[in-house]
Amino acid sequence: MEDSWTDDEYGASHKGAIKVLLDDGSTAKPVYFDVGSGSHVPSSSHWSVYDGRLPNTPRASAFRAACSCEWTGTIHTLDWDEIGDQPLHRAAARDADRCLTDWDQHIAEVGETTVAVPGRITDLLESLHTEIERYTKESPAGALKLARRMEISAADLGYWAAHKARDSMSREEVAAALGLNGGDATQLLARFGRWSPYV
Repeated sequence: MEDSWTDDEYGASHKGAIKVLLDDGSTAKPVYFDVGSGSHVPSSSHWSVYDGRLPNTPRASAFRAACSCEWTGTIHTLDWDEIGDQPLHRAAARDADRCLTDWDQHIAEVGETTVAVPGRITDLLESLHTEIERYTKESPAGALKLARRMEISAADLGYWAAHKARDSMSREEVAAALGLNGGDATQLLARFGRWSPYV
């Protein structure tokens, strides 16, 4: 079971997860499992363990999606009369799916706040991706060669874009334009611009 969600474009800047809420409205802490002797004590914060059936395991009152950017989604209250004795991973799966849907909507909204890119270019990229994907079935090595050429081209284009962005925009503006947090934007600029992120 997935404990968190990420989007390829935004990475750790928008890492989503299900937060388990207790009856008092607080967020549940990780559950630790006693497995006897040994220095390692396994733990989990996966929503499915909060069924209240073990002494050290609280019972979830609700789920909500949360993101590393501090966004939180709608609270989805669990119906324990309906859940009854069913395993929580099965009985509350729909509520968990609702949280993922909420986070997907959040990511879509993040995308709407980022810099607009001309449709003709995004269409070309999507078409190229599709064509190379098809070509992979015909010639995996040929597709790999094309992927390598794209990698070289991306590094070249990114180099000049990073330098021009640094000269004309603040890091905060770059971060907002790309939908990233400040640290991730700094790392991205440094990687493409080929300078130290610490300068």
